[in-house]
Amino acid sequence: MSADTPHFPRSAAIDGYGKGGFAFADMSHRGSLLCLPDSIWAWDVTQPSQIDRHSLQRIFDAANKIDTLIVGTGTEVWIPPTPLRAALRGVNVVLDAMQTGPAIRTYNVMIGERRRVAAALIAVP
Repeated sequence: MSADTPHFPRSAAIDGYGKGGFAFADMSHRGSLLCLPDSIWAWDVTQPSQIDRHSLQRIFDAANKIDTLIVGTGTEVWIPPTPLRAALRGVNVVLDAMQTGPAIRTYNVMIGERRRVAAALIAVP
């Protein structure tokens, strides 16, 4: 699958996670995910220190469709760098970081409420 091709052409709830991957829309994916309002993509981030403007470029590109970005940081606690938070705020996206389990639950509730949400989820073992 090309890096320019989404795994799924719309948003979807995350049905399960663990063992290094995720289940959604009757499919499974090994590795991290970037969930946008109109697609789900593989995301080659494996630890919070890799989260930056470059790794979140798809979020910046789709910012006009997103109000909140939920970041699932795996099993680690991560404090987003001030410049990254400011850059997202500059495109009217609020960043909320938490471990991946709570991030999935929050994301699922928000898409269930039809909110303008995206998620960047680091896979957990």
